[in-house]
Amino acid sequence: MNYCRIIRNDIRKSRLTTMITTLFVALAAMLVSLAVILALNLAGALDRLMVQAETPHFMQMHSGPLDAEPLNRFASHHEAVDRYQILEFLNIDNGEIELNGQSLISSTQDNGISTQSGTFDYLLDLDGAVITPAVGDIYVPVCYMQEAAMKTGDTVSICGIPFRAAGFLRDSQMNSMLSSSKRFLVSPQDFERLRDLGTMEHLIEFRLKDLSALDAFAADYMAAGLPSNGPAVTYPLFRMLGALSDGMMIAVILLLGFLTVMIAFLCIRFTLLAQLESDYRELGVMKAVGLRVSDIKKLYLAKYAAIAAAGCMAGIVLSFLLKSLLLQNIRLNMGTGGNGKAALFLAPAGVLIVFFAIMLYVNGVLRRLHKVSASEAMRLGTGPMASGGAGRMALSHSHFFNVSIFLGIRDVLLQKKLYGVNFTVLLFAAFLLVIPINLYTTMSSRGFVTYMGIGNCDLRIDLRQSVHLAEDAARIAREMEQDDSILRHTSLITKAFQVETPDGTVHNLLTELGDHRVFPVSYVKGQAPVSPDEIALSAMNAEELGRSPGDSLTLITGSGTQTMMVCGIYSDITNGGKTAKAAFPADSDDTVWAVIYAGLKDPSMLSQTVREYADTFPDTKVTDIRDYVAQTYGPTLNAIRMAAIAAAAVALALTGLITLLFVNMLTAKDRYSIAVMKASGFTAGDIRLQYISRFVLVSVCGVFAGILLANTVGGAFASLVLSGFGAPTFRFAVNPLLSCLLCPLLMIYTAVSASLAGTKGIKKITIAEYGKV
Repeated sequence: MNYCRIIRNDIRKSRLTTMITTLFVALAAMLVSLAVILALNLAGALDRLMVQAETPHFMQMHSGPLDAEPLNRFASHHEAVDRYQILEFLNIDNGEIELNGQSLISSTQDNGISTQSGTFDYLLDLDGAVITPAVGDIYVPVCYMQEAAMKTGDTVSICGIPFRAAGFLRDSQMNSMLSSSKRFLVSPQDFERLRDLGTMEHLIEFRLKDLSALDAFAADYMAAGLPSNGPAVTYPLFRMLGALSDGMMIAVILLLGFLTVMIAFLCIRFTLLAQLESDYRELGVMKAVGLRVSDIKKLYLAKYAAIAAAGCMAGIVLSFLLKSLLLQNIRLNMGTGGNGKAALFLAPAGVLIVFFAIMLYVNGVLRRLHKVSASEAMRLGTGPMASGGAGRMALSHSHFFNVSIFLGIRDVLLQKKLYGVNFTVLLFAAFLLVIPINLYTTMSSRGFVTYMGIGNCDLRIDLRQSVHLAEDAARIAREMEQDDSILRHTSLITKAFQVETPDGTVHNLLTELGDHRVFPVSYVKGQAPVSPDEIALSAMNAEELGRSPGDSLTLITGSGTQTMMVCGIYSDITNGGKTAKAAFPADSDDTVWAVIYAGLKDPSMLSQTVREYADTFPDTKVTDIRDYVAQTYGPTLNAIRMAAIAAAAVALALTGLITLLFVNMLTAKDRYSIAVMKASGFTAGDIRLQYISRFVLVSVCGVFAGILLANTVGGAFASLVLSGFGAPTFRFAVNPLLSCLLCPLLMIYTAVSASLAGTKGIKKITIAEYGKV
């Protein structure tokens, strides 16, 4: 049988339908291919960066005096240790750092300088080489290449001392803006010149012989009572922080791809069922002359194989054309990975899965050919499109609508299954449009700080570079007591305690002490600690320690052990998601850092208040809480914004194409009915209004159902994903103007425009065309 000729003839008869179906498949294939390409490149680039830099497996930050002898003994005697080193990191006040004359005083990062490591944890240039800076040169973190529009040869001033920006560095530890510190690299000679101009912090780093021994090693480190006045960070956390921003964009693209594949299936189902109905008489004839069902199925399978193959190939080509644009951020921050060649094979493999899934789906729909009766098909000539009864709706019931609008609504209700396909597609499209927008508006909203373990305040003051942190925090608090512009404030001191885990090991527990009722965070269960024997745990710590509200745990402090009752579990996606909050005094323990939060009586005075406190307390970091979130999650927000824009374009394109496809196929199927209506006195405008009213009704219902689903099920899905980062209470902060008004209007406008375009052909249908029928 000459399948090529049959397919060509069939495509000529339905060019628009074939083109739209192919576009759907191409879009789905492109998104799947892009997700595979981006995921492989991200994983490969991150792996290569961490291998080239020889990232520490365990790193303990320590502020204050350091006795290296106990560390040397521990490292030399512990069987898991391969290499060990102590690096100096000189914290510099942000106001003392200028990039091309632009001060970093408003930066939320803890910026400092360091020298190149001689053992591991190397700082690399943009070519992946280990940097050896010359005297007078400085290498700038790659994040400032974009933020401060820096270029090689520009001037960097540290405490009034000028340096030449010799290039930019990648830091496998601190590349991500989610990491609160950034390292500038200078020569050992320049480091000595600056040594007395900042506050020294030590990075105690270990490379292990076997990474699987990491948890046991961390427990041994804590049990040995070694320096731990600061957070401890492990290799998996470095990896997670490096991947998070671009990983979220890839996750959104993958979600778009999945939804688009589902929409492509629905589109194929509709077109295939419509074609089976129009071919009903021919199917009966073929069965009557003895053709087997398997032979008939091959005709349709061949056509849809050609459509799916063309769409999949177009999708692969488009994905490879777009990949460079989407890989820019990954290549800048991490370089190129070793998975580029793998992506050349695995991306088409992912698309091949889409192709076979489509063919299996088409084969499943074609099973209904077994139900076709040869005699009935030749007698009736047409097969019933899937329809559901809605009872009789007589024209006399039209009291509130124009006759054409009533007939349009009536047709939708009488053919629920047919229009249900269009409804479902629009529901998916609305879901696809709104989810990334809701995610972006939530992460950029004021209330998002409550998922960061921070209360919803206006002003944040960080103290991490002072010898007497607690005293300095108390001094600032007294100043705020006298400040009439401050409505309320609280001082929170973070100390590093130890806690016993269920398996008997000891872990470090960063605990924030103070009044947590002033600016409460988002609690999963329970409430903030009030009495000295209460403690609240972050969600990840609660899971790791196996504790719930009402349970007890033993806290090891400088003054001995304390039995604490867990009073609450809260969301925290900072510091690796592992923190705690308590309200007891602990003067005998070293302070890791101190933070002061304040709310203003007049929020419009925030910028002025930030400047005043920054001038009054120059050794602190004073930030608007909105700037804090924007700087911390800036790259993540940019990635999600790009994904949201792409999702909006895809959703609107899908809405227009599917509506155009449905209108085109229905008007082609209803040509005889349209001719009869024209003979009965209906004008072309009346008939067009019938079709437009059908799709307005379906689009309004589908779009708003999709938005409702996005705000409920979508929010639950986002919460499930973010619970892995420490925010199980995550809920969408929906912008009603954008998500519930502008997005629906855009989709409905697109659907109406497509239905207007699709019904133009009604004018060309003449009564004479069916005059002999």
